[in-house]
Amino acid sequence: MQQAELSAADQTIEVALSNEHGLHARPAAQLVALVNSFDAAVTLTDLDTGRGPVDAASLSMVATLNALQGHRLQVGASGPQAAEALAAITDLAAQNFGDVPAVEAPTAASGSGLDVAIGPAVVVDTEVDLSGYIPGDEERRRLDEAVSSAAAELEHLRDNSPDHGSFFDAHLALLTDHTPLNAIHSAISAGSAAPDAWKQTYDELAATFEGLDDAYQRERAQDVRSVRDRVLRALTGTTTSDETPAGGILVVPELDAATATTLDAGQIGGIAIRAAGTTGHGVIVARSRGIPLITGIGDVVVPAGATVAFDARTGSFEVSPDEAAFRTTITDRLAQREQAVAEADQPATTLDGRTVEVLVNVGSVQDAVDARGADGSGLVRTEVLFGDRRTAPTVAEQVEQFRAVAAALGGKPITIRTWDIGGDKPLPFLPQDREANPFLGERGIRVFRRRPELLRDQLQAIRQVAEETPVHVMFPMVTTADEVAWALDELGPRPDGLEVGIMVEVPAAALRIEILAAGLDFVSIGTNDLTQYTTAADRTNSAVASLADGLDPAVLQLIDHVVRNAGVRVAVCGDLASDPQSAVLLAALGVQELSAVGPQVPVVKALLRQTDLTQVPTAAVLAARDAAEVRQLVRR
Repeated sequence: MQQAELSAADQTIEVALSNEHGLHARPAAQLVALVNSFDAAVTLTDLDTGRGPVDAASLSMVATLNALQGHRLQVGASGPQAAEALAAITDLAAQNFGDVPAVEAPTAASGSGLDVAIGPAVVVDTEVDLSGYIPGDEERRRLDEAVSSAAAELEHLRDNSPDHGSFFDAHLALLTDHTPLNAIHSAISAGSAAPDAWKQTYDELAATFEGLDDAYQRERAQDVRSVRDRVLRALTGTTTSDETPAGGILVVPELDAATATTLDAGQIGGIAIRAAGTTGHGVIVARSRGIPLITGIGDVVVPAGATVAFDARTGSFEVSPDEAAFRTTITDRLAQREQAVAEADQPATTLDGRTVEVLVNVGSVQDAVDARGADGSGLVRTEVLFGDRRTAPTVAEQVEQFRAVAAALGGKPITIRTWDIGGDKPLPFLPQDREANPFLGERGIRVFRRRPELLRDQLQAIRQVAEETPVHVMFPMVTTADEVAWALDELGPRPDGLEVGIMVEVPAAALRIEILAAGLDFVSIGTNDLTQYTTAADRTNSAVASLADGLDPAVLQLIDHVVRNAGVRVAVCGDLASDPQSAVLLAALGVQELSAVGPQVPVVKALLRQTDLTQVPTAAVLAARDAAEVRQLVRR
């Protein structure tokens, strides 16, 4: 379809995107399949960015439109079934375009679920060798046969993977997308060999995905390369083994969903992925099946068959490791997990007599229901709790959800973080202007200085619940004392027992914490953003992800500064608190509360009970050269 044709539409509608990552590959595939079922020409235009119109019947066009959560889309249609197509798209949009969040918890019939593994390396080079391919007179026919063969494989994978079939629907849509196919057919007609034309076109498409704004959408380039290689293998007659290596460690440049689905989770020892990043479809599938996995091992040389081992908890990957030590670690981790769960309700009192509160991070009522041994919630993510809403929740609806979280935790204190949006966390019912660098723009409390209405409703709900059960409230992304004063004014009169704090996520806030914390009851350090801003490294960007390490001594020095100077209770609710060894280090630095993801709460409490915090080498840690040295110092 030509651009001139795309610009003409007889009828239009407007829909809003509420999907967490916008129109990424899976929901885009749902939309494309729907559009192709009607006799109509349908286009999409992103009203918030001005991009478009693009052909809604092409997955590559829809997925690379870069339409993100909260954006408004204008859908145009013309043709005999234009009205029917628009009505169906309206219904699909109301169902989040069929986008169901990927499940990441281990399933029953799965692998060990541990974060450590050892075994012989099974090294897979995903690059297909094209040197032996001899072009012929029927390149188009050979390509069509290869595409048909790849489609049959993907359909088989989809039909035999009920939990992750949508991944393969997206691959099928990429495989049969008419936009790249037209370009490939033109290249073949001009004399290119089918493999060369196919590879060049899909390489360019992968590069387009890698240039998108959303980190999750950028990782969909892996799906494009997976489809690219599947067809190239069919064209060249390259075969891959479907046999799961018993106890082996699969070493791959990146992990596609097809590989993760076909592996025998009960047989494979683990997977080591060279690329960084944790939201690729293959990573999600593997983790959901309980397969031990580590990402970001880089270009380390791994001879095929060599014994390798990794410990994702410490971030280590070793060739020719101390086998006895790793096998002991595996045995110990299994025993530790079982014992930790059995003793989860016991307090986390260290050997030197300090009791550390270990709480749970909550994004849903179910998170609170599932939490074992939590001393309350150190973080209720309100933007997640209501993230599926297209309209702002009422005060009464928020009260109902907060009450449910508190009830699920037996009336223990809950810490409600006010709306934390911006950057990678838009809210469907609070559209924001596009920013050149959203992580350095209007985030957290900054958003509501100009638009306080939603915050005022939330604070009213929090005050109401605080009259019935212990509640703490904290404001995110605080940088200045003026912001603290404004937030306290907005909060108004406090019911008895309502404690107030702020998130410390910005180095500037950490460095002047004594001023910011005056008049507060507590501060909670968000180590994810504090690390990102301290190291100037986006942890979702594989090129620099290794720099964004929460155990970087510079980050730990800021945490130490906050503990020593805040004058109030200090908590940590970032990812660092979910890692048992890091949690012990934080407690040794003087952090009084740790809020972890639910499954890690019992493990963190157990390790604290086994530790004498006075023996943790905090001085050496703060003076360490880098995060690797910190890990060596605290390793147990």
